[in-house]
Amino acid sequence: MDKPQKGLYIPILESRRIILKPLNKAFISKDYVNWMNDFDVIKFMNSGGDYTLEKLKNYLEKVENEPQYFWAIVSKKSNTHIGNIKIDPVDNKNRFGEYGIMLGDRNFQGKGFASEASRLVIKFCFEKLYLRKINLGVMVKNKNAINLYKSLGFSVEGKFKKHIFHRGNFEDIIRMAIFNNNLT
Repeated sequence: MDKPQKGLYIPILESRRIILKPLNKAFISKDYVNWMNDFDVIKFMNSGGDYTLEKLKNYLEKVENEPQYFWAIVSKKSNTHIGNIKIDPVDNKNRFGEYGIMLGDRNFQGKGFASEASRLVIKFCFEKLYLRKINLGVMVKNKNAINLYKSLGFSVEGKFKKHIFHRGNFEDIIRMAIFNNNLT
């Protein structure tokens, strides 16, 4: 069932292999905590490494209480929560949103699930939210993510040198975007 979040309607989105369900406290699990403590999953993220069930519960309560387009990626075949995807924040005046994805379950990585989830969200953003642009930031070192984004149609808009402090070093960030060809 679709879940409204304080005035924001977040629909369930579905493709051949996955269902995107509004992220909420129903997704609290030891597996989710384990992703957030798995260095290979979080190595390019600014969060994680110190998660507990309580911290995850607090985070998901915040997600429920602060409206945002944020989904759990669920495998249809196994009914398994395998990651998350979001567009947040959304700038309604300028009609763009910021994209983020995490495929936490390593059994599903490298098999096209991130691409499938991304295509669903991009289509939703362009056809239902009428966004004209979706942005993202990615560390230059994150080659797999950059390849995914390019395969989805994102292009590089710029590079911010030594932009963020991450795991003891200042890292370069690439800003990428994809445009809604129907609205440009």
